[in-house]
Amino acid sequence: METTTDTHCPYCSLQCGMRLATAGGVGTTVVERPEFPVNRGALCGKGQSAAALLDTARRLTTPLVRERGTLRAAGWDEALDRVAGGFSAIRSEHGADAVGVFGGGGLTNEKAYQLGKFARVALGTANIDYNGRFCMSSAAAANRIAFGLDRGLPFPLEDIPRTDCLILVGGNPADTMPPAVRYLRELRENGGTLIVIDPRRTRTAGLADLHLQPLPGSDLALALGLLHLLIADGLVDHEFVDTRTTGFGAARAAAMAHWPERVERLTGIAASQLRLVAHHFGGAATGMVLTARGPEQQSKGTDTVGAWINLCLASGKAGRPYSGYGCLTGQGNGQGGREHGQKADQLPGYRSIEDPAAREHVARVWGVDPETLPHTGRSAYELLDSLGDPGPDGVRGLLLMGSNPVVSAPNAAHVTDRLRSLDLLVVSDLVLSDTAQLADVVLPSAQWAEETGTMTNLEGRVILRQRAVDAPEHVRGDLWLMRELAERLGIKRGFDDDPETVFEELRRASAGGQADYAGISYDRIRAEDGVFWPCPAEDHPGTPRLFLDTFATPDGRARFAPVTHRPAAEEPDAAYPLFLTTGRVLSQYQSGAQTRRVDALNASAPGPFVELHPLLARQLAIEDGDALAVTSRRGRAVAPARITDTIRPDTVFMPFHWPGAGRANTLTNPALDPTSKMPEFKLCAVRVEAAGPAATAGPDEERPA
Repeated sequence: METTTDTHCPYCSLQCGMRLATAGGVGTTVVERPEFPVNRGALCGKGQSAAALLDTARRLTTPLVRERGTLRAAGWDEALDRVAGGFSAIRSEHGADAVGVFGGGGLTNEKAYQLGKFARVALGTANIDYNGRFCMSSAAAANRIAFGLDRGLPFPLEDIPRTDCLILVGGNPADTMPPAVRYLRELRENGGTLIVIDPRRTRTAGLADLHLQPLPGSDLALALGLLHLLIADGLVDHEFVDTRTTGFGAARAAAMAHWPERVERLTGIAASQLRLVAHHFGGAATGMVLTARGPEQQSKGTDTVGAWINLCLASGKAGRPYSGYGCLTGQGNGQGGREHGQKADQLPGYRSIEDPAAREHVARVWGVDPETLPHTGRSAYELLDSLGDPGPDGVRGLLLMGSNPVVSAPNAAHVTDRLRSLDLLVVSDLVLSDTAQLADVVLPSAQWAEETGTMTNLEGRVILRQRAVDAPEHVRGDLWLMRELAERLGIKRGFDDDPETVFEELRRASAGGQADYAGISYDRIRAEDGVFWPCPAEDHPGTPRLFLDTFATPDGRARFAPVTHRPAAEEPDAAYPLFLTTGRVLSQYQSGAQTRRVDALNASAPGPFVELHPLLARQLAIEDGDALAVTSRRGRAVAPARITDTIRPDTVFMPFHWPGAGRANTLTNPALDPTSKMPEFKLCAVRVEAAGPAATAGPDEERPA
């Protein structure tokens, strides 16, 4: 007999609804679930093929331990004893902060919550962060500065088709979250205007009424120039500014220094185009600005997002129906993963770890003395950069859960060296990822279809993935893993392996915080197709739309950001004359650890490439498919040329899904945003030259010539 289970896709932040059908316990098939409101049954190729990784031939099925340089199969007791013994020895010799924890934006809320608790209670370390720091941290920081609260979208996706003008900055949902594209199409069908800002003419840009292709790293100047025009051309909503915001004077002064002709020089966008955009947006009755990784993954990402929020505030397009600023969160639980404690500066409920009242509340839920809780630790790249450092502040042991920094971290050759230098590297994952291949202990984790847990999508909708199939015999869930390790580290209580029990504790820990889940239960999620936070009580309806009455700041007013243009951390020069920008392709996901193991997806996108304009190709005497070497100050990558007129002539593009010689993140710049600690993934200076056919199959070339 066939049975079906309602669940959600394991990939992006849409968390599309799907069903898993199993017949007699043999074989699992993805089935549409048209009643789920986010995707209404639509699935991209990644979602349609999601069950392929349940095949045991593609995944880890037993713990592995390193012996004489080689990973071999081991039992759970041997593996866990080695982990607990190794971490205990490091803590005894070097202190608790010499052990670090690195989490992932794909972990369920229950896992992310318990991982933060495990780090601070069982290990006693301040050094925990996660790969979501590399995703939307700049938008999160700007949201909190402007609105007092961070949720990716302050409105449900269903509101997008009902706005009059949408500006999408540095995002390509046609490739990264295809089921969301219907909202953009419906917007235009309803008579709305879609404006896309991206250095590449992507498939999403092809849907737009107007596409601007600015110089990489100039998004801040562009937003300031548009605000200048709103002010100069009388398009400011002064009633809204006066009654619902603060700080307009300083933001106005900054914007007036960015007149159209200056912004044209900084961005490469004609002043006439700037005026057209300003009047489309400023003259619309309702409007939205959505950003993605393009403006956010910069060393000035927080200021850049703040400038786009300023545009919404000045025109009165925030805190009103069908208007506002939003961030297109990337990872599956990128929203929930940043709410409940796996960030270096955070406790559950989006509380600050430095707030005495927050420490008291969470410590009471955890049954510990608040004085024993560590304080703020290192951000993600700072943590990775400290690995193996022999100094007093170095991290000697690392537990890494659901992340693959060998491929996904900036300055990846350096990060790989740091991982290799650890006394003990422990990786929990469902596949033998590129990072797991370096580990001393590898722990096989159950997958999305094999365990129950909640996720929070980009709208702030808390949804429930439900177990549909059993995990292989020797595979365990991460909650079980943390409980077993905690017991071996001397913590006999407080770590449960039942996800609903952990979620009930998360509800108590988040109660009263900004991300308040106290009124959300598994039963409510099942009955309502998800519940929007904040939801402080069981009789509260949830909050699909934020800020309609007041903003979450102490005075209830949104705050303008007094920001001004500044150059990127690394601009092109004579030695490195071009911009490199990076991103995703339709058939791969993040570091590719999962999608590169799915035959249908890998056939569609089998390897890295370098996208360049025909003018640049002619200048370099490059033909389509030629091996191209791209060199930055951090390293060298080699991949086939893909010649296209959809990119600027001064810019090359590489997708970042692959390891090896074509690893894009060998090149990227780890320069950090001072507020969000986001690395500058989206642009760096490079030189490009023919590599010759022999170079394409070589190992990583980790240092520039």
